[in-house]
Amino acid sequence: MDQNTLLDFEKPIAELEAKLEDMRDLASKNNVDVSTAIEELEHKIVELKKSTFENLTRWQRVQLSRHADRPYTLDYIYQITDDFVELHGDRAFGDDKAMVGGFGTIDGKTFMLIGQQKGRNTKQRQMRNFGMANPEGYRKALRLMKLAEKFKKPVVTFIDTPGAFPGLEAEERGQAEAIAKNLKEMFKLTVPVICIVIGEGASGGALGIAIGDSVMMLENTWYSVISPESCSSILWRSWDYKEQAAEALKLTAKDMESFGLIDKIIPEPLGGAHTNPQEMFKIMKETILSETAELEKLDTITLKNNRIEKFSQMGVFEE
Repeated sequence: MDQNTLLDFEKPIAELEAKLEDMRDLASKNNVDVSTAIEELEHKIVELKKSTFENLTRWQRVQLSRHADRPYTLDYIYQITDDFVELHGDRAFGDDKAMVGGFGTIDGKTFMLIGQQKGRNTKQRQMRNFGMANPEGYRKALRLMKLAEKFKKPVVTFIDTPGAFPGLEAEERGQAEAIAKNLKEMFKLTVPVICIVIGEGASGGALGIAIGDSVMMLENTWYSVISPESCSSILWRSWDYKEQAAEALKLTAKDMESFGLIDKIIPEPLGGAHTNPQEMFKIMKETILSETAELEKLDTITLKNNRIEKFSQMGVFEE
């Protein structure tokens, strides 16, 4: 693990892994047989990982969803597709770098892949606006979805945003209207739509590309109307209560599944997606292909009706 990106609850695991590495080096350099000790330590590390990550608090899962080494949208796209052609612009104002999309093939099948993209360093984060899309980003996303519909290709969206950009210029260009139009039009798409929360799923910024036939979340992600920090600042006038806010918001994948707001939780490698990206890419690829195969069994009318019915039932309860 990179010591510079370790979260607090990852440090005990990293310390044991460092000891394991030292033990292997010692055995290699001095030709000493310490295989039994190595096996014991490996077992101890696995058990510690299991106990740690099975009992994370909601706030800790929020932290994990933001991990600096976690795969982003373009990481998934380039790793699971055989080729990818990125498309640009909303044909009205400009090209929003916070929202990416284009055609790509997975095992010979063509998909339209769309998602919010964050940056790895300061320059990229500025260019990508920290994954916070402007109205032209949502209009680009809708344009690409309509293009996929025209050519009868399934749509896959990757959701990872702290929210839609809240700046004055975004409001001037119709941020709320752009997201609202996406919600309306996504209900009417005649092709399968798969939506996957891969990191942060905050408010309307996430929902603007999250109306799908199959809505899923990775194991260590969150999906909520507001972030814990913003909730804390509103209720307590301070960010100091973000952990309590996270617990109250019930924003994890398990919470969302129990509320019927998502269809499935996609498991991550032990320790999180960032600990074994290649395994995570494999899981993602298999999930997309299997979900698409199921959805393509349905005719267009059934597909749309099921999608509308699913979202219409959200929030319904009986006293």
